[in-house]
Amino acid sequence: MHSLPADEVREFLDRHPEVENIDLLISDINGIQRGKRIPRENLEKAYASGINLPGSVFALDIAGNTIEETGLGLETGDSDQVCRPIAGTLMPAPWLRNGKQGQLLMNMRDDKDGPFFADPRNQLQKQVDVLAAMGLKAVVALELEFYLVDRERDDMGMAQPPCSPVTGERATESQLYSIGELDEYADFLEEIQNAARVQQLPLDTALKECAPGQFEINLIHLDDVMKACDSAVLLKRLIKGVALRHGFDATFMAKPYGDEAGNGMHAHMSLLDRDGNNVFSAADENPLGTETLRHAIGGLLELMPASMALFAPNLNSYRRFQQGLYVPMAPTWGFDNRSVAIRIPSGPNEARRLEHRVAGADVNPYLLLATLLASVAYGIEHKVSPGEPVTGNAYDQFEPSLTNSWSEALTLLEESPPLNSAFSKRFLDVFIAGRRSERESAMQVISRMEYDWYLRHI
Repeated sequence: MHSLPADEVREFLDRHPEVENIDLLISDINGIQRGKRIPRENLEKAYASGINLPGSVFALDIAGNTIEETGLGLETGDSDQVCRPIAGTLMPAPWLRNGKQGQLLMNMRDDKDGPFFADPRNQLQKQVDVLAAMGLKAVVALELEFYLVDRERDDMGMAQPPCSPVTGERATESQLYSIGELDEYADFLEEIQNAARVQQLPLDTALKECAPGQFEINLIHLDDVMKACDSAVLLKRLIKGVALRHGFDATFMAKPYGDEAGNGMHAHMSLLDRDGNNVFSAADENPLGTETLRHAIGGLLELMPASMALFAPNLNSYRRFQQGLYVPMAPTWGFDNRSVAIRIPSGPNEARRLEHRVAGADVNPYLLLATLLASVAYGIEHKVSPGEPVTGNAYDQFEPSLTNSWSEALTLLEESPPLNSAFSKRFLDVFIAGRRSERESAMQVISRMEYDWYLRHI
């Protein structure tokens, strides 16, 4: 990857004299934004030469500590790699410092200026290239669910829903699709919309989700998978930043409350051939689509059990998989059915697509889409049959079979030949070592519930 034209940075600086500093951002394995902040006068240099960050940025756990078992820390001397700007991502961040801040996404390169293997964005690009070699291009859209949380904890020190900016009353009801709730949080949602417009993020709809303080914001379908994923990453940062300005915390934690719905990240996908035709759209307008769609779904279903560690990467992720909360518990598919893992939405035949409903909102968006593209390519190449579609309630027809064990999920991923081939063993070794280290740390913490259950009674 060569440095980008200087015209882009000069145009930005001329257009935004108010911007004093620019955050240079790169998404780590957890999807957390890491990087450096530079003054505006250093931006042209960053464009021309890139910036240095250690490869160990992809060896960080959720708390920002280097996991040496990944082999990216002291074993390599904690050496630097060059990170280069991503075209089209230099934008103001209007919610920061009264508009005086900008931001720019970066991509890590290796010693030969090729893609650094541990950067999740490079793993996604690899799968985009695989599909391109098959004469296919994915059209994708991501749906992001999140909770607004009161910045004050409850009497037990736990998270609690926010108080309405209009009524001052604390949210206690689901109020799914409530326009009234959207009205109460209109200032917050309007600032998100305005900031997204400034950043040229392709927002589609906002809705009230099915728990107190829970919302969903959707992105428009794009035929540029990399841009679609970059947009999701930047939207998450935007939402969290705007929430702070309005006195809330925004969390994409998979399961903030044990008795309420979790946060998911649903992904919609169709495939275009070289002529721009949707290969999922059947000539006879069959709502179940084409054989290509069936094979794509077959690949997703076959690799789904081994993909769980990527879809559910954290300790909290597995709390989301509970019966009756619209979270898939088995690899199933069907038409216009929200009880299955892979749903074919209704709608015009020319827009035929699939919706993947398994991943939590805590997923790394790059790894989510990389996994989906790899699974779709596998299914098409091997002509994998998905079996018969499910009609009715899938929860009543299929026993839970997708693991809710973090440890088992990592083992299934480690032992999956197709996913090792798609991502490379080297990358999965880094990912798995990081997650196992986090799990070991989590097992050292004794919860309040364990004291309540066992301390006096056993």
